[in-house]
Amino acid sequence: MKLRSVTGNSQRLDGGAMFGNAPKVLWQRWVEVGDDNTIPLATRALLVQEDSGRNVLFEAGIGTFFDPDMRARYGVVEEADVLTDNLAAIGLASHDIDVVVLSHLHFDHAGGILKPWSADRGLELAFDSSRFVVSAAALERAHNPTVRDRASFIPGLPGLLEETRRVEVVDGDRSGTLGDGYRFHFSQGHTPGLMLTEVEAEDGPVVFTGDLAPATPWVHVPITMGYDRYPELLVEERAALWEDLEPRGARLFFVHDPDVAMAALERSDNGRYTTRDPVAVLDT
Repeated sequence: MKLRSVTGNSQRLDGGAMFGNAPKVLWQRWVEVGDDNTIPLATRALLVQEDSGRNVLFEAGIGTFFDPDMRARYGVVEEADVLTDNLAAIGLASHDIDVVVLSHLHFDHAGGILKPWSADRGLELAFDSSRFVVSAAALERAHNPTVRDRASFIPGLPGLLEETRRVEVVDGDRSGTLGDGYRFHFSQGHTPGLMLTEVEAEDGPVVFTGDLAPATPWVHVPITMGYDRYPELLVEERAALWEDLEPRGARLFFVHDPDVAMAALERSDNGRYTTRDPVAVLDT
């Protein structure tokens, strides 16, 4: 199989919200900070092109479904649909994507499966022939968000997905759609049913970390986001997953890191986890 990183639309969000209770004096060492306290964030998809010819896309970024006012509110940088343009640059259109795997249904991870905003119509799916894979808990939370996380979801999106009859809702570690080359790890600390896919690549496992570790700074076990529903639980889940993955030589694929698409997980002599061998653009 061939693995590629495909970038989508980027954002600038408040650094304090992104780093939770970590002080700015710490996190400003790791990221570029704007005068307005915002930091740059990518929304990056992982494309797996199997030898069979099947194309599997892990997420689709934030996309351009927001109206102009909402786009400005959430710091979306580009007006054009960057993911669609970058897929076209490698010869693919949305109808060439056979499967879209969604780690969860927050708008910055699932918005890209929708067509660009238009004042003349409502929400429409862009991937009109793809199958979708999502966890049962993530789909349920998108249907019934809490007051605290309601703004993170796209009203109407769960229904659009279900109406296609092309959705596999999973609650185990394997998918009938994807097959045995993929298995899931689950996390509840960021949002219920966050689904992290481990891809069995030829030179070792690649794990799509979603918002368990959105970028390299969050590989540090204690670092959480203000958007995490249960930060202490997330810390425990991250430590347990890293303990499993590091001895197996796993590499982590990052959704939101503006500079690093993938890096190997490493444990230092003092027991802290970090990364090595960063890759800016994945094309293997």
